[in-house]
Amino acid sequence: MGRLTTHVLDTAKGQPGQGITIEVFRLTDNERQHLSTVITNSDGRCDAPIVEGDALTAGEYELVFYAGDYLRAQGVEANEPRFLDVIPLRFGVADASQHYHVPLLLSPYGYSTYRGS
Repeated sequence: MGRLTTHVLDTAKGQPGQGITIEVFRLTDNERQHLSTVITNSDGRCDAPIVEGDALTAGEYELVFYAGDYLRAQGVEANEPRFLDVIPLRFGVADASQHYHVPLLLSPYGYSTYRGS
């Protein structure tokens, strides 16, 4: 049974990104279908897979991380508008029977992602 998971690591602080809102979308013919909204826990993860089973189909997806709200809450000072505020990550699911883990490594002026395990 396939599933989609994520986590956020605050690389500037070396700790999990707790309390980050993430919106989940499926993309079909350039249309965005909202699937869910989740918030990271104290470990920077979601309490359950964000999409799983029959709900995960082959195609394109987008995770939208509200990083600016998190950075403000952490007291990270920055000019407004912030360099990073809302971070969209688009990726493809080729085999919906697999586990797709898409983490975000975050700092106030940069981020990276990869397909994890």
